[in-house]
Amino acid sequence: MLSRAFTKPKKSPKHGDNESKSGTSMPDSEDSLVGFMDDRPLFFCGESVSRLSLRETLRASVGVMGESPLGMTEKVVLLRGKVYALKRFRALRVRRREFGKRIERLAQVSKRCEYLVPVIAYLYTKRIKFVVSDYFPMGSLADLLAGGRECGHTALDWNQRLRIALDIAQAITFIHTQYPPYEKNMLMNVHGNIKSSNVMITVNFTARLSDYGLTQLAGELEEVSDTWQRKPPPSPESPYTNKLSQKSDILNFGILLLDMLGGPRVRDFRNGVMERMEEIKKGDIEFFEFIVEGKERKQALLVLDIALKCADKVPEARPPIEQTLSRLGDVLLIK
Repeated sequence: MLSRAFTKPKKSPKHGDNESKSGTSMPDSEDSLVGFMDDRPLFFCGESVSRLSLRETLRASVGVMGESPLGMTEKVVLLRGKVYALKRFRALRVRRREFGKRIERLAQVSKRCEYLVPVIAYLYTKRIKFVVSDYFPMGSLADLLAGGRECGHTALDWNQRLRIALDIAQAITFIHTQYPPYEKNMLMNVHGNIKSSNVMITVNFTARLSDYGLTQLAGELEEVSDTWQRKPPPSPESPYTNKLSQKSDILNFGILLLDMLGGPRVRDFRNGVMERMEEIKKGDIEFFEFIVEGKERKQALLVLDIALKCADKVPEARPPIEQTLSRLGDVLLIK
C-alpha cells in the first residue's frame, strides 16, 4: 500500500529541517524524498490550513481498491472516521506548483456539478503524488456490472441503467460546456478518461463521474526506484480511447452505453450490431443482457441507437453531448 513508497531519507544541505508544514503554496524546491521521519501536510482544496499530514494518511490506508495505467486507488479512513478514496499517480508531467494550481482549479469546477466527483485534497512529493476524493461504498459501474456477470445474474435493472446513463450524460454536458475551454494550461471542456470504472454509483443507484481532467496531469513513466511505479499491472486491451478531445469523450460514452446494454461481448463489434439492427428490433436476435419488454424494450432500443451513433468510427459523425442528453431525456417520455 502507500507505505511501500517510503524509505528514510538521508540528511543533506539541500533537504534541511526548515521546511514549512503549513500554507497552500508548494514550492518546487521542496521536491525531496519523504520518509516516515519527515512528515508533510496534505493540501485541502480551497483551504489555507491543512487538517491532516502525510503520516496520518499512511496510517489510514486500509486496502487497495484497484490499479490502472494511471495509478493505484486505495481506501483510507481519515477525519472523524470518514472513508475516502485515494488515487496515487504513477508519474506526473507537471511539477509541484503547477500540480497544485491545476488540482485546485479542477476541484473548483467539479464542485459546481452534482454529477462529478471533486478532488478534496492532494499531495505532491518526489516519490508519491496523490489526490483524495469521496468514497462510494457501492463501488463503480464496472464493479457492479462485472460482479453481476460473474454470478450469472443482472446487477442493475433497466430503469437503474437508464438513470445512470442520464447522470453520466449530465456530467459530460457540464464539462463540454465549460468556458473558457482552456485554462491553467488545461483543456477544461474535456474529461479525457470516460469509462465504466470511473463512474461511481451512489446508494440510490445514481451516478457520479470521477477523474475529470486527471489524465492531463499524468505523464510518461519515469525511471524511479519504486518497482510499482515502473511496471503498470497487465490488463486486457481496453476498448476505450485515450485521445484528449470532446469527440473521444463521446466515443467512450457510446462504448460505455453498449457495455451497459449488451455486455462486453458487443462493445467491440459496433459494425456488426448496426448491420443487424433490424433483427434486434424484431427480437430475432437476443441483444440485451437484461430482460426488457413493452415500454422498456422501446426505451432500450432507442438508447442502443444513441450508443451506436456516439460510438461511430468517424469522429465528425458523433453527435454533440447536448444532442445526446436531449435524446436520452426523450427516452423517459416513451409510454
